[in-house]
Amino acid sequence: MTTELRVLQPDEGDAWYGKLERAFGEEESAEERAMWRELMEPGRSLAAWDDDEIVGTAGAFSFGLTVPGGASVPAAGVTMVSVQPTHRRRGVLRAMMRRQLDDVRERGEPLAMLTASEPVIYGRFGYGAATQEMRIKVDTTRVAEPDLPGSDDVRLRLKEPAEALAACEAVYARTVAGRAGMLVRPPGWDRMMILDPEDDRDDDEGPLQCVVAEADGEVRGYARYSVVTDWADAGPQGTVRVWDLCATDPVVGAALWRYLFGIDLTTYVTARNLPVDDPLLHLVADMRRCLIGLHEAAFVRPVELGAALAARTYQRPVDTVLEVADPFCPWNEGRWRLSGDGTGATCERTTDPAELALSVRELSSAYLGGFTLSALAGAGRVRELRPGALTAASVAFGADVAPWLPHEF
Repeated sequence: MTTELRVLQPDEGDAWYGKLERAFGEEESAEERAMWRELMEPGRSLAAWDDDEIVGTAGAFSFGLTVPGGASVPAAGVTMVSVQPTHRRRGVLRAMMRRQLDDVRERGEPLAMLTASEPVIYGRFGYGAATQEMRIKVDTTRVAEPDLPGSDDVRLRLKEPAEALAACEAVYARTVAGRAGMLVRPPGWDRMMILDPEDDRDDDEGPLQCVVAEADGEVRGYARYSVVTDWADAGPQGTVRVWDLCATDPVVGAALWRYLFGIDLTTYVTARNLPVDDPLLHLVADMRRCLIGLHEAAFVRPVELGAALAARTYQRPVDTVLEVADPFCPWNEGRWRLSGDGTGATCERTTDPAELALSVRELSSAYLGGFTLSALAGAGRVRELRPGALTAASVAFGADVAPWLPHEF
């Protein structure tokens, strides 16, 4: 079988999206489909064809990815990847990944990233799990409401999500540089954050709601949430589902959580995507009463290794030589001297002896500071070639604040 890869044409969009839905075994609402079609960027979607049939899909969005140090680095947000079940194990996915990474390199984007429905697939293409998300369920009848001095001075107001969209996006934009893994979003993505098709809601789940927090006359935070009603013999036990919460300072954040904990007729507060070091863990009086789970989120890979490593800063001075294996992007393979500190870095080719040996997948996992090189070495995935090099590099690659991807794409 020979498949042809080519850039998606405007009149092929509906067929392409239909194949994507079939591969994932679900059909999205007309509203969702229309929104995704609006956000798709011309020239960044690929289709694999077998004669006149689409058998593979892959796309990308143009984001800025915050890296340690606060810089925003151009990154391709790989998305909508699928292969029809009739064409598995025929090299369709590999061909799309090959073409896509070549295109990303030509665009000058040092990084590519994705969220994975099946993570095991993408390691062979150099992607490594780089961030985690925390999922939490709190029984608010057994955990006191979060509070900080000054929270009473925060003014909370309920707004229609669309009405508050611009103010919420401005708050989000103020927080992006403060945490690696966050995204500078192109125009239009703010509307995706409030997409709420009625058909997608669970039984007894109400519509999306938004509360904004004001301090000193300006909006400094917001929470978007829905309420799932439930009743037992003893009375109401509904659930507040937190879609996202963003605040520019701790007092505003505490005020928003206190509000969510205190919503009438509810017993639980849940959130599916919080940073693993979210302040909520230290605002509650009893962390044991919070059911917590972790899930990998962003998978990252350097496309131009030297540029990617030079784009971030490092927690402590580092000067080391890395022997990197990257068979899928061979231009990254070989020895690289990384020199940097908290003010900047350089990463250039060298013939000096290597001090650490690893594949690009491990480098990807350590890149944002979410996983340590020492932990990866403990799993046999990083080799120390000079005594002491591992600890020094592992600390340098770390981050004071855990990286976090705020939403899927």
